[in-house]
Amino acid sequence: MKAINAIRMGGVDVLPLVEGGKGVAVSNGQTAGAWAAAGGVGTLSAVNADSYDAEGRVIPQVYNAKTRSDRHDELVAYGIAGGIAQAQRARDIGGPKARIHANILWEMGGAERVARGMLEGAKGLINGITCGAGMPYKLAEIARDFRVHYYPIVSSGRAFSALWKRSYSKVSEWLGGVVYEDPWLAGGHNGLSNSEDPRRPEPPYGRVLKLREQMREFGLGDTPIIMAGGVWWLEEWQDWIDNPELGPIAFQFGTRPLLTKESPISEAWKQRLVQLEPGDVSLQNFSPTGFYSSAVRNAFLRDLEARAERQIPYSSEPVGDHTAEYGVGPRRRPTWVTPHDRERALAWESQGYTEALKTPDSTLVFVTPASSREILADQAACMGCLSACRFSNWSQHSADLSNGKKADPRSFCIQKTLQDIAHEGSLERNLMFAGHNAYRFKQDPFYSNGFVPSVKQLVERIMTGR
Repeated sequence: MKAINAIRMGGVDVLPLVEGGKGVAVSNGQTAGAWAAAGGVGTLSAVNADSYDAEGRVIPQVYNAKTRSDRHDELVAYGIAGGIAQAQRARDIGGPKARIHANILWEMGGAERVARGMLEGAKGLINGITCGAGMPYKLAEIARDFRVHYYPIVSSGRAFSALWKRSYSKVSEWLGGVVYEDPWLAGGHNGLSNSEDPRRPEPPYGRVLKLREQMREFGLGDTPIIMAGGVWWLEEWQDWIDNPELGPIAFQFGTRPLLTKESPISEAWKQRLVQLEPGDVSLQNFSPTGFYSSAVRNAFLRDLEARAERQIPYSSEPVGDHTAEYGVGPRRRPTWVTPHDRERALAWESQGYTEALKTPDSTLVFVTPASSREILADQAACMGCLSACRFSNWSQHSADLSNGKKADPRSFCIQKTLQDIAHEGSLERNLMFAGHNAYRFKQDPFYSNGFVPSVKQLVERIMTGR
């Protein structure tokens, strides 16, 4: 195993080990501070981060406003307060020389407002800002204004090229590194493009090499690339270390820090991690963001899969094969479906799926009355946690705060489920993000006999190569 040496990142020398930012409230100031204290780069999540009352208790994010726009303002205020609180905690734990980054999602609701508010309130505490999930053109401008380094998250050289040419070339002095997040291996939301097949993963080496070649054309040959997704034992990546073809490389760990003493996730969640088998993490497209995402295939995901299967196309008048009338809603308003699909609908009704909900794609999805009530209540309670949400039809980009489409019942309220699982909620009835290597907790002898390391012990283990 090659020696793992410090690299230059953001103007300082650090171990090439970066904590992956995991929202909501999972990568926090405690984990980031501990990771940075161990010599790497700690990353707190500024996505709906927790803040605390005078006694140090987490303040529940409750929304009291009556309108979506006012609830959105509440969300932004929570986000700023939480980001500042976590930055203070990370700095207290990591110390004055620790490298602390904050991670945001560009497509989260009020991303720029949250980032600016957090950086203003946490001046001197945050060294870098990491951002993905979309095309964060304004990231460089925000970083320049607050004199912190920025680290865009991309999944291809083409994506970085677009960002560079439109924005980053004007603020190149604050570019600390580029995160390559593998769209088939990383947990959470993944940057698969329309030209890429989610069922046909591509090896990361060639894609990262293309990114480096693109960066060299822009004079960025010495700017680190941070490999994210699928990193477990560094001995499996030793061909990447000190490889002149790739240039300086750091490695991001998102899944492994979940199972540490400092990790704020529940004990039940930690125990579940060491029970996962290969294939238990699935890549699916139910997220209201419109992105693919990787999560544990639990009852929550299986319910969404089954819901999507109970679906038939309809038309508002008889046309073509749509000759069978089917009544929808309490007033049984007429729609037209094929005779075969009408029989399927009646069969689902007999199984208890009696509520037919319309989708933006002119289909009907069949759910139970209880599920229908929950879906409609969640849609009505929307607080704009995303810049645009297909589940609730919210969009912060339009004057009427709507994307102009029907709300999509095939998706879910992501804010609700991530807040719940991050705060002791059900592991089966919530979205549980994880990388595709999570099954290795069960196979890795480091975790045998129920051992849960501290962050310091985990970093020391990673430095051995295993």
